[in-house]
Amino acid sequence: MHHLIHVNRLSIALVCYVVLGVLTWMTITDPKIRAGTLVILALFAVKSWIRRRDVLHPDGERDAE
Repeated sequence: MHHLIHVNRLSIALVCYVVLGVLTWMTITDPKIRAGTLVILALFAVKSWIRRRDVLHPDGERDAE
């Protein structure tokens, strides 16, 4: 159950990044500012995804198969 909570939080975070990306695309007209904002949102999404591994495997465990 503990892992399920973190997966749900990750899903919510990624959906929020997508929503912010769509809002950015629709509201910012300057291409440079729009691109910069989308890059920053993408970096946050990647950071959230990478952080997920740390939360799920706090001892540095990896699947050793």
